[in-house]
Amino acid sequence: MTPTTPQPAGTAPATALPALVLRHAARTPDALAVVDGDTALTYGRLARESRALAAHLRANHAYRVAPGDRVALLTSRSARTVVAQLALWLAGAVCVPLDPAQPRPRTEAMSADAEVSLTVGDAKLLDAAALTGPVLALPEEPLTGGGHLAAADEADTACAADEPDTANEADAAYARDEAYAMDAAYAREPVDASDPDRAAFIMFTSGSTGRPKGVAVPHRAVAELVTAPDYVTVTSRDRVLFHSPMTFDASTFEVWAALANGAAVVVCTEQRPSLEDLARHVERHGVTVAFFTTALFHQLAARRSRIFAQLRSVVVGGEAMAAAPARAVLTAFPWLELVNGYGPTEATTFATAHRVTARDGDAPVPIGRPIAGATAHVLDAGGRPVPDGERGELWIGGSRLAHGYTGLPDLTAERFVDHPAAGRLYRTGDLVSVRPDGALDYHGRNDDQVKVRGFRIEPGEVEHALRARPDVADAAVTVDRPGTPEARLVAFVVPAPGPVTPAAALRERLTAVLPAHLVPDAISTVERLPLTPSGKVDRRALTDRAPTAGDDRADPPPAAMTPLEQAVAEVWSRALGSEVARADADFLALGGHSLLALAVTDDLREELGVELALADFFAAPTVAAQAALVEHALLAAHSDLHPETPEHSDVH
Repeated sequence: MTPTTPQPAGTAPATALPALVLRHAARTPDALAVVDGDTALTYGRLARESRALAAHLRANHAYRVAPGDRVALLTSRSARTVVAQLALWLAGAVCVPLDPAQPRPRTEAMSADAEVSLTVGDAKLLDAAALTGPVLALPEEPLTGGGHLAAADEADTACAADEPDTANEADAAYARDEAYAMDAAYAREPVDASDPDRAAFIMFTSGSTGRPKGVAVPHRAVAELVTAPDYVTVTSRDRVLFHSPMTFDASTFEVWAALANGAAVVVCTEQRPSLEDLARHVERHGVTVAFFTTALFHQLAARRSRIFAQLRSVVVGGEAMAAAPARAVLTAFPWLELVNGYGPTEATTFATAHRVTARDGDAPVPIGRPIAGATAHVLDAGGRPVPDGERGELWIGGSRLAHGYTGLPDLTAERFVDHPAAGRLYRTGDLVSVRPDGALDYHGRNDDQVKVRGFRIEPGEVEHALRARPDVADAAVTVDRPGTPEARLVAFVVPAPGPVTPAAALRERLTAVLPAHLVPDAISTVERLPLTPSGKVDRRALTDRAPTAGDDRADPPPAAMTPLEQAVAEVWSRALGSEVARADADFLALGGHSLLALAVTDDLREELGVELALADFFAAPTVAAQAALVEHALLAAHSDLHPETPEHSDVH
């Protein structure tokens, strides 16, 4: 059966995500559910805390959460994130994840487009965000009470017996618990968390019009993806790493693939973990299953990271997987179950998957076959099947499609189409072909959308932000060295009349309106944008003109560097692929980004014996500043030497 033929629906019954968790809470209440640093939640405690928080949200007199409400969630990655998501669903709400690191204008735009009625989250993050709409800080301490435990257990038992009506009645009894001093009439209203067709998340992706677009993903789609998956092994004995941003759809796999199968979620408590942080976390908590973006996987593979020694299953996705890194990892760690996953947010994280083996050779690894109720169809522009082996657009169907784009009916109708033969399909814009064995090969895009370090980027969104500036007349964005670990987002700017704004200043101003992954790694000033014969921007010609470091300025001769500065510069040079010869060289200006920073901090640790946190790294982005950090760290590590202290000092 080729992927152009609809696959049979998955075996998982349509259900909402809370039911999956509560079932395990009833059957194995003492089993580990979430690990957050030194804090651990069993399934029983996770159920009780989330039920209590749901009741608190529904009975809050200032901002009551009602079924159908769209509620934004602003938290740092933690066990509390998991409790809060589950509580919102138990209250009947839709969760709209927000990223604390994103600029406020983007967060406000996402909340407006999602029609958010309330934002809940960590008190400090809410204060820092200073959002204009209603906000409600989550309780600092878990709501666990005492007299409610029997009602919670009764509800869990009903859920385990697949009695949704009884479970809802028990939910009402639980919410009536006097320990929470709720409004009795309101608390008696049953919580409806059983509708699998209700949206679970609104996840935002880059938008070509200059605003991100919200994808409404239903409970049934996530539940079918993660329940007893046949594309990767997840059992009740596993521990799954949660290290992705909550706004990245991979987090749905990291959290709910664990909880749907009775496994444990291991929360990476470092908000910007280094490669060493990830390895230590995996070792400390015995993680067995992890997801890595393709770019991160390539970095870990290049270093033969010991992280793979602990893991049994690794899912990789976001960009085309290169065969050489995959082969190297499987050679060094032959027991590893390595899965190449593919899928847009509109098809719920992964729509196809391929188990990678040594037989995949030297060509790019295929994206595999449809999984978990998805279907795949290789069609031409008119929706007609193309012959096997020929390239066509991938249209995805089946039971795991999103509802569409929130507040964008025209775009929803354009991308989610009713096919006369195959039913409702999502047009991915990705070009694929069918191999003789039925697997799909990926061949890029049929539009301008790009992937850089696993992030889906519409160049139009970045171009819109640039054109909005009064000192920019026109702009175009492309990718330099696409499909490689060195891929960079590059902007070409036609300046408006008057003084030309330096590239570094433009990048700094973009950080106020765009998240970090949308800020170009390099900006080059051009007199005009090249055009194709049809009058469109010639992006291929722009890619050929991608700037190298220092294109936008004439640098004076470099001053001599100290030995430590030279050591840092050599590490930078290897990571950036070009010589760094100045102490005042800026990592970001030279094309550095967060993934390369992981490599640099890892090399500094191995070669100089110092640990630099990523936050410190980006706070000191020049060679000289980082050399000073290295010197400070070395002195702190050998404080007994006190080289600046007189011999007879009283200092010890």
